[in-house]
Amino acid sequence: MKLSDDQRLKKMYENASKLNKYILEKKVVKESLLNDYSLQWLVTTPLYNIGEHAYNISDEFKQTHPEIEWNMIAGLRHRLVHDYDGTNWNIIADVVLDEIPKLIEQVKALIERK
Repeated sequence: MKLSDDQRLKKMYENASKLNKYILEKKVVKESLLNDYSLQWLVTTPLYNIGEHAYNISDEFKQTHPEIEWNMIAGLRHRLVHDYDGTNWNIIADVVLDEIPKLIEQVKALIERK
């Protein structure tokens, strides 16, 4: 089943929000993400999903909303999936702790635009 851009945005929002909620509730800090293998596995699944949906958003929609780093989000997913052993966890920690909250607000604004 092919999802619409709106459906993909909602999936991105849901995955990012759940990840952020977990991070906040568990008081996850960068040091934990750098050293806890279980936590690394836990954060990659939502990042995969967010990246997959970002990748499949239509080009027209992406061009209309360049404020979101669509290619960076999709690229992160591809790196995690295809070069997992080469993952730079400093970058992932920064994404999870700093960029996901921003993405939530950006995607929420797009969802609410109607």
